[in-house]
Amino acid sequence: MKQFTDPVIVVVDHVGDATHGYTLTPPSEQLLSAARKLTSGKVYAVALNPTPQMDRLAAFGADSVFVPDLQGRSPRVAGVVADAAAACIKHLPEAAALFTVSNYRGREVASHMATLMDAGASVDVTRLSVRDGKLVAGKSVLAGSWETIFAVRRGTPVIAVRPSAFEAVQVDSPADVERIDLTVEFRDSSSAVRVVSSEAREGDGPSLTEAAVVVCGGRGTNGDFSLVNQMASTLGGAVGATRVAADEGWVDRAIQIGQTGETVAPSLYIGLGVSGAVHHTCGIQGAGMVVAVCDDPDAPIFELCDFGVVGDINQVIPQALEDLRK
Repeated sequence: MKQFTDPVIVVVDHVGDATHGYTLTPPSEQLLSAARKLTSGKVYAVALNPTPQMDRLAAFGADSVFVPDLQGRSPRVAGVVADAAAACIKHLPEAAALFTVSNYRGREVASHMATLMDAGASVDVTRLSVRDGKLVAGKSVLAGSWETIFAVRRGTPVIAVRPSAFEAVQVDSPADVERIDLTVEFRDSSSAVRVVSSEAREGDGPSLTEAAVVVCGGRGTNGDFSLVNQMASTLGGAVGATRVAADEGWVDRAIQIGQTGETVAPSLYIGLGVSGAVHHTCGIQGAGMVVAVCDDPDAPIFELCDFGVVGDINQVIPQALEDLRK
């Protein structure tokens, strides 16, 4: 595989808090691994908390870690993260690319960065390579019916990579990671949004974007997600929903999957009462196996699923749960 010789920058995410400690997220581990393969130069991580998990950053390929001083601002605000990342680019102008995870915040950060740096950006990228010294990226479009390959021709490429697009692989010989503390000049607009409070979503299941199994409910549930929840609990998976379910107020929008929601890549996706609209299926393209139960035989979901059942979920799923629990 061809590589850069110049360094690359990766904005990483941690979960946790100052009291209990911070843990590097799996999508960030995947992104560091991808960056490590792309360059023979250094990989610089950008950590958005004062006590990053240095050993894990090193384990997945980071050589140095930028720790920008957010001056009390929240890393949940995309403008704050963009200003911090811009400070890293200013410190390292020879960087070949800047990567971030393609989640809600990451996509917004990419757009901020492209504006700040007068450069090109792309989100939901699933393939990366180096050709003639240039970064070449790829992604699926139009609900997976087309594959695109492209390169950013101006400025430092800003690329948001879809979770689970790459495997997280620990390096054989982790580096003795260098910590670089940075002062950041924040724009006035970065202070326009302030996080007043945050509250963890209830539930003991895995994170939607990191779960190996995702059970998604759609219009066919008619607002009753009890079977969706039972199936997810039985399989140790996470609960997701279509845009219709979120729009109707049946579920929290935080679990919406699709073009305007989360992108998931589980080993197993189960759609219950999901018809398979394009704006939803573009968010499940990375799934290993897709199973669908829908009472509409003409539903688009049956064109892409690996296993489909035409039937009422209220009749099919109780039987399936009974067998699974035996």
